[in-house]
Amino acid sequence: MRSISQDQINFYNEKGYLIVEDVLSQDEIKELGKITDNFVEKSKKITKHNEDFDLEPGHSKENPKLRRIKKPEKQHSIYKKTLMHPKILDVVEDLIGPNIRTLGGKLNMKAPGGGAQVEWHTDWAFYPHTNDDILEVGIPLDDMEIENGCLMAIPGSHKWEAISHHEDGVFVGAVSEKDFKMEDAVPFVLKAGSISLHHVRALHGSAPNMSNRPRRLLLQGYLAADAFPLQSNLSTSEDWNEWNSNMLRGESTNRPRLENVPVVFPQPKPEGAGSIFEIQENLKKSHYN
Repeated sequence: MRSISQDQINFYNEKGYLIVEDVLSQDEIKELGKITDNFVEKSKKITKHNEDFDLEPGHSKENPKLRRIKKPEKQHSIYKKTLMHPKILDVVEDLIGPNIRTLGGKLNMKAPGGGAQVEWHTDWAFYPHTNDDILEVGIPLDDMEIENGCLMAIPGSHKWEAISHHEDGVFVGAVSEKDFKMEDAVPFVLKAGSISLHHVRALHGSAPNMSNRPRRLLLQGYLAADAFPLQSNLSTSEDWNEWNSNMLRGESTNRPRLENVPVVFPQPKPEGAGSIFEIQENLKKSHYN
């Protein structure tokens, strides 16, 4: 039995995104928010990016501006539980099939009064695979609106040819071509407890948070088990065992499904760049200036 309707599936296939309301309970959202507040407190003790945290410029002990919690599912059991949430997996299964692997997650935060934008990009540009049955689930811990920098996407852009994310031959993690119109974007306005889903090739971004409210968005990546990365090394038994440990539902396979999907390889990367925020800092001109 499907968790979403055929009309919703058709909408996702046509537009490249979908909003599903009331997937998580308010108690679950409050618990996620409480845990996240604890990580913000921990971030007060650091002054630069590390393997767990990415910081906004101006971050301090007195005014913490934690921009990203990296791999949250590895840092707290509540995040891991959310990654494996059966209601979320039911929706994902309706869209990409019963054999589901995870790409892991991240929790992006925008501080009130100007929290950082995310430049326009596709997730596909960062991690191309043998097929594109891959999507990202967004779980807002706060009501997500235009004023506090909600996610936005260009409808139908998941069907476009691969878009360059390079400038001067270097991967900058953001669209450098100017042949798309930001005014065509649809904002993902949704209440905490609802979720968004966007296709790996959907062009999306988010403006700065100009409100006096936070915007915390837990993002969780899922893919069909037969989608294999084009730039990972799975040659050793250790790599293969770790790869299979990311299976969340259904059966693994050693037979990649090869599809004719357009790819621009995300290389070379800027020297010393880590997170998407650091990579996008190399973009000559922000989309939001």
